[in-house]
Amino acid sequence: MNIHMNKGQVDMLHGSLAMKIIVFALPLIASGILQQSFNAVDVAVIGQYSSSNAIAAVGSNGPVISILINLFLGIAVGANVVLANYLGHKDKEGVRRSISTIAVVAIVSGFLLMIIGISWARPILEAMNAPSDVIDLATTYLRVYFCGMPFMMIYNFGAAIMRSIGDTQKPFYALVVANIVNLGLDLLFVVGFDMGVAGVALATVIANACNAAMMVFYLLREPDPLTLRLKQSKFSTSDFGKMLRIGVPAGLQGMVFSISNIFIQSSINNFGSDAIAGSAAALTFESYCYYIVVAFCGATLAFAGQNYGAGNFDRCRKVYKICLMYAAVFCFFADFTIIIFQEYCIGIFTSDARVFDYASQRFHTVLAFQFIASTYEIAGSYMRGLGFSFTPMVLTIFGTCVLRLGWVGIFKEIDNTFTMLLTIYPITWIVTGLAVVIAAHIVERRAFKTHSIVSKS
Repeated sequence: MNIHMNKGQVDMLHGSLAMKIIVFALPLIASGILQQSFNAVDVAVIGQYSSSNAIAAVGSNGPVISILINLFLGIAVGANVVLANYLGHKDKEGVRRSISTIAVVAIVSGFLLMIIGISWARPILEAMNAPSDVIDLATTYLRVYFCGMPFMMIYNFGAAIMRSIGDTQKPFYALVVANIVNLGLDLLFVVGFDMGVAGVALATVIANACNAAMMVFYLLREPDPLTLRLKQSKFSTSDFGKMLRIGVPAGLQGMVFSISNIFIQSSINNFGSDAIAGSAAALTFESYCYYIVVAFCGATLAFAGQNYGAGNFDRCRKVYKICLMYAAVFCFFADFTIIIFQEYCIGIFTSDARVFDYASQRFHTVLAFQFIASTYEIAGSYMRGLGFSFTPMVLTIFGTCVLRLGWVGIFKEIDNTFTMLLTIYPITWIVTGLAVVIAAHIVERRAFKTHSIVSKS
């Protein structure tokens, strides 16, 4: 039973892997950069036409946004794996059923996030010790931003479907259009209408609506069994259960990860608005580079998921090794390229000398070592592609989150400086990487043995 593949989709089950993974990952990297550019453009426009307090208000909201949406993005990861497994099995009915379920989950999760984000914006910022000169602007930005959550979830779950079938180009095209819309509206609302942080947030909401509309358009035009059928949408509790088993641990990991970053952000807030603004500018570039790792995580999930479903175990091992190598090497070169050109990079966001100094400190303490994180991210994605999501969650929560929370409490006793606070990032990346890589080898043997037993029975 064959499933038709359109132009632009990658055949993950046959042929050389090295080039196919690159073809799959490059649009994902570009998509990640464009997705991050929503916030980066917001920060840049605000930085050029407003105050450093406004930069801090927009730039410091990343951990808050992450903690609220990560659970649902984790479920999107589960959807990716479930659909990839059905494709590997060539189960057309399973593909139809899971796509329908994903559509329902996307809409419901989007509206839930909108309600939660609007209601909890101020209390979360207060808990983070947001400075009094920043909190009102930050609350305004968050409340407007979360009005776009239904559109963001439709895009992200739709992109998960497209990536499961080997198509990373269409989500990229949608993001290109959305970023053009976002930039144009940022300038219109901030420069033309003087709307400040509310303007950049509203621009993002409208851009996300364009994103979602394009993704729905693409899915409506996919051939059977990949077509999105809006009038025939059905919810499969069994498929949703599979998505939750894989996705909830990934989402909880992301949520706890974001909680630890919120504690670090709270400590950064204690250094004042210049530190917040400098950290926000540097964090933008960290996010750009991290999307290289995320892209190869997506490749690992999709390629390993399909090949595991098809019983191609040797191919699964090759996928893991190739993606780990690519993620580490590409991220390393991106990190150090930005550090070399730091004056230009930071200058995009600010001309304030103190803000520049804080951003530079973060570049040399965090960005320089970021490539190490590819070890636990790729290994974790590999385990999820094999259907094991709990193990990487536990190890990552302990290796990054618990250690970071402990560090927030003790770094002041060692050296109460901005740089000392940030040294916990490379420390936790090394510890977590060792633990998750070892676990991946153990889980691999168990997964292959279980699949072989089930196939013979």
